[in-house]
Amino acid sequence: MSKPFRICQDIYIIGSSEISHPYDCCVYLVDVGELILIDSGAGRSFGRLVDNILTSGLAPEKISTVVVTHRHIDHIGSLAEFKQNYGAKIVAHESDAEAIETGKGTGAELYGVSYEPCQVDVKLQGAEQKLIFGGQAFIALHIPGHTRGSIAIYTDMGGKRILFGQDIHGPYEAMWGGEPKKAIISLQKLIDLKADILCEGHFGIYQPATEVKGYIEGYLRQLQRTAKVD
Repeated sequence: MSKPFRICQDIYIIGSSEISHPYDCCVYLVDVGELILIDSGAGRSFGRLVDNILTSGLAPEKISTVVVTHRHIDHIGSLAEFKQNYGAKIVAHESDAEAIETGKGTGAELYGVSYEPCQVDVKLQGAEQKLIFGGQAFIALHIPGHTRGSIAIYTDMGGKRILFGQDIHGPYEAMWGGEPKKAIISLQKLIDLKADILCEGHFGIYQPATEVKGYIEGYLRQLQRTAKVD
């Protein structure tokens, strides 16, 4: 199994299907004095995620927040444990909050995972919202398409724009809450950010900016070919 590693500056990857558990999304961590997690895996790797934080030379006790990119189980499974063990606040878009708080519509049953519903402390609204952690500004961008409440988060750090773009690859099928027409608009928004580094929801890290742009454009073209756009 692969190990966690530092991506750049104070940003790390501490979880993925190869780092923490085969069911897990990519779990990212940002150290801004307090620790901010982006997503939490599918729920079977909480202990390993904590160990990976320690392996990275960081203190899990400094976890203040978990930002949820969307409601699917592979991204929210350990939320309750991070809240219970470290008092982490949970941030998610209001359109996906009900699923996170009830477990309905998370897809947990398809993974054979027992999901513990978790209260969302901060419910994001609208198209864009600024979040400040440790004096560092992050922008949460509403990007419906994968789910109704999908968000991406980006920040400018060390002269580079880092984008936590979540599941750019999809799927965008209705059974998962997908809306291809909205996804087309959302992916273009991500391209327009001109990010230098993309931290994707399952397929890892892409850089420099040309590679980020090419990666997102590839999925945008696929959607444009398959979706019936008026």
